Amino acid sequence: MSVEKDTNSVDEKEPKAGDLRKVTAKTYEAELKAAAHGLNKKESLSAYFTILAAGFGLISDGYQNNLMTMSNVIFKKLYPNDYTSVVSTRVSNSLLVGAVLGQVFVGLICDRVGRKVALVSTTLLIVIGATLGTAAHGVHGSAQGLFWFLTIARGVTGVGVGGEYPASSTSASEAANETAQRNRGPVFIMVTNFVLSFGGPLAVSVFLIVLSAAGENHLETVWRVCFGIGILLPLTVFFFRLRMLSSKLYRKGAIKRRVPYGLVFKRYWRELIGTCGAWFLYDFVTFPNGVFSGTIISSVIHNGDIKATAEWQLLLGIIALPGVFVGAYLCNRLGRRNTMMLGFSGYLLFGLIIGLAYNKITKIIPLFVIFYGLMQSVGNMGPGDMLGLTSSESYATPIRGTCYGLSAAIGKTGAAVGTQAFTPIQNNLGKQWTFIIAAICGVIGVLITYFCVPDMTGVDLADEDAKFMKYLADNGWEGEIGEDDERGMFADHHVAEAGSTEQLS
Repeated sequence: MSVEKDTNSVDEKEPKAGDLRKVTAKTYEAELKAAAHGLNKKESLSAYFTILAAGFGLISDGYQNNLMTMSNVIFKKLYPNDYTSVVSTRVSNSLLVGAVLGQVFVGLICDRVGRKVALVSTTLLIVIGATLGTAAHGVHGSAQGLFWFLTIARGVTGVGVGGEYPASSTSASEAANETAQRNRGPVFIMVTNFVLSFGGPLAVSVFLIVLSAAGENHLETVWRVCFGIGILLPLTVFFFRLRMLSSKLYRKGAIKRRVPYGLVFKRYWRELIGTCGAWFLYDFVTFPNGVFSGTIISSVIHNGDIKATAEWQLLLGIIALPGVFVGAYLCNRLGRRNTMMLGFSGYLLFGLIIGLAYNKITKIIPLFVIFYGLMQSVGNMGPGDMLGLTSSESYATPIRGTCYGLSAAIGKTGAAVGTQAFTPIQNNLGKQWTFIIAAICGVIGVLITYFCVPDMTGVDLADEDAKFMKYLADNGWEGEIGEDDERGMFADHHVAEAGSTEQLS
């Protein structure tokens, strides 16, 4: 009741002009510049824990994204007649559909309600979805019932996984800007794309350990244990997220009501085309190649042995990892945009090499896996590292979560389209065409990046926030900004002066 009373009292006071301090674009910029990097001990500690918690949270995303890689191989062994390509695609795509919903809605919650609420919600959703997946059963032992149960469970997990993208990434970007502004890019990459990419080798390593312990005669135990481990990973950060503080940028600049989406689109339409379009192309290539890479390798290995497939899959994942470190090294030296273009160019190079020489190269399994891994590595170096970074830097704090979530959601839509199209492309055009199409996507990615993605290398996030608020003032927007003790009524200087005169009279 006390909460209700407090809320009502706030609502009653809000219409009165004198209740909130007046903020203009100039005063906002001056206050932001003065306070953006001046953290007390508690704020500094919270910022470091926010960065670390983002890493631990997103590693669970990477694990969940790659969990179906070897699970697909197991299900085909256990249910050869029931686990058709249609069922396989449906189960894999359910995570993507959930992720799209999570990215859009949690992105909005991230901005409109708060970073902490968004982060705690996504953690709980991943735990619930992973628990349902581990316990999945069909009625009377029905295989189709099992796969429908898994579809729903993976969908719930997907909402949490998708929500982690805007929630963790925006929080990590703002915290890194406060504590390590010059190295914001490398820090951000190491706690986002590195842990997401590490989720692949981690999932396969867990699979190999469980398979060795349980044996190939207990494959159902193997996949259930692998699903169950996905419950533990997000729980590691739950307590820290309950205790975290929002960044100073968000506390000063949050817009929770009357968000001017029309003005946002007018200012950021080019950036949205860049981040959304590039992310669509990247996930269109990367996600199906990740989900079905186990199947591809299994088809190349003559006896289709599960353990051998997993070992080659682990090598593939390890080869792909160095690209993340190269991207982190280049993002400040070469710049965000140039590094992303370099990565897309790698798709063109390795996609054509593998695609045009597919029939010959697949006869030499180590060579095929190395080239396949290098293609994924350059993807990690370029768009894999840079898309999250540019999406978190290109937009102002009040709408960062929304625009990041939208960009990532369009990316996951590309992943869903790619996953849906992957099997028909292989069946109708040939397996080599999945790599040739990756090369084509690389060319388009270079063009979109060059014309539409801004290079924010070395730019303080506070600078873009100040420019955004001035833009809103120039276009006549007025409204409440900030949260907690930083709340204020934002208006252009004429309105602010009028309000001050009224107060004096």
